[in-house]
Amino acid sequence: MPLVIPAIDIRDGRCVRLHQGSYEDETVYFDDPVKMAKLWRVQNARTLHVVDLDAARGEGENNRTVIGEMCDVLDIPIQLGGGIRSMAQIEAALDMGVYRVLLGTAAARNPDFVEEAIDAFSAQRVVVSIDARDGEVRVEGWTEGSGLDAVEFAQEMERRGVRRIVYTDISRDGTMEGPNIPAYRTLGTHLSAAKITASGGVGEYEDLLDIQTLRPYGVDSVIVGTALYENRFPCQQFWTWHNLEGVDLETFSTAMLRGELSPSEKG
Repeated sequence: MPLVIPAIDIRDGRCVRLHQGSYEDETVYFDDPVKMAKLWRVQNARTLHVVDLDAARGEGENNRTVIGEMCDVLDIPIQLGGGIRSMAQIEAALDMGVYRVLLGTAAARNPDFVEEAIDAFSAQRVVVSIDARDGEVRVEGWTEGSGLDAVEFAQEMERRGVRRIVYTDISRDGTMEGPNIPAYRTLGTHLSAAKITASGGVGEYEDLLDIQTLRPYGVDSVIVGTALYENRFPCQQFWTWHNLEGVDLETFSTAMLRGELSPSEKG
């Protein structure tokens, strides 16, 4: 089974999901992304995918404080994307506790920058995010076309030292209509060294099984957002957080696993 990576997209300090990348079609799921991160950790998330939607559109880094809090309270790696377009921003994110950064617009606009970043921080800490619609790489928070073919761009990134590509089919993102399996297969066929993290469209357990068939094509993980928030998987255990202020995460996790939480705590 591919590694399932929960997604936390942050806009104006809140945990949201966009439909097909549209900032005008937004659903707010949690007002506190840090609590959301704790919830995914308690549900045994091994890593988190965090996107700063404001920074992705060049609207400042107003969410960096809350992202730093996530890094402080979690004991699992966080990968961060959105608006990271300079060496100084990469260094600041890593210093904050982020495990690795995703370069999207910066990679498309300046491929040389990707090489520079990998040389400075390693291919483990710097990965490339390819967000595509109809095979074209989109930039500036998915709002602009780049004129770049997604597969050709991925091949160039691999030649420049990239060893992990997060590929999002924007037309599927947030829809829960199923992942674009042919697109991932085509991408994997044209790559030799880089691994692929799939993103976009997962709506049920069967979709994870479909992605599992892509392992021979280098797809070893998948980012899931809306389907997790909508509780589409029977193994999920959701509860409200209004009575959990100040609760130690380790103590809470142990109590949850032992079934020691009261109904009010579980929600």
